[in-house]
Amino acid sequence: MEVDNIWHYNCLMEPSTEYVAFEEKVKKTIYIDNLSPQVTKAVLENAMNQFGNVKDVQFVPTYFGSCGVCAALVEMESAKQGEEIICEMGDSPLMISGMPRPVRARKAQGEMFEDRPKKHQRTIVCRWMDPSHQHFELAKKIKDLTKKHVAEAQYIMELQLEEEEKLHKQQSETLKTNYKKYELIDGVQADGNVKRLKAEYGMTLNDH
Repeated sequence: MEVDNIWHYNCLMEPSTEYVAFEEKVKKTIYIDNLSPQVTKAVLENAMNQFGNVKDVQFVPTYFGSCGVCAALVEMESAKQGEEIICEMGDSPLMISGMPRPVRARKAQGEMFEDRPKKHQRTIVCRWMDPSHQHFELAKKIKDLTKKHVAEAQYIMELQLEEEEKLHKQQSETLKTNYKKYELIDGVQADGNVKRLKAEYGMTLNDH
């Protein structure tokens, strides 16, 4: 059985003062995801403060993501600062706390806030829908479609995480290889081989 929600409210009613203030807050807030679980409020504030002034940071659950990916709502001092961050991250990837994937930013939506106030006064009446109800099949189709969308979103996220894990391993191997090269160069300089080679071949080398 399904729950049939009936909402009764006056669409012409003016939004409450509290909701108007909330809408202004949403305009100044950006949604940041692809965050590492190690990212704290202080770390995220410091990262975003280079683009403007952070007023508040609120971590939110990622319903379709894995437990290894986090998200946050970051309220800036102005809507312009938020737009600049979104533009900047679109042009230049930003890595935070060693996450192999760059964080992403987009405009926040009112539905992302669990503590959002009511826009209008309304009454919600819930009841179990009987299979004989005229809208039962429609409700069942909507439920099945929702489950399908959740499964598809989860599958896409898993593919993305798999690709980024491969990238992380590749980057780690490259870093280790470069580190070994620098160690080799330092070793050659330390044991005097560079000076002997310079003298033998009459080369002029920079000390730096």
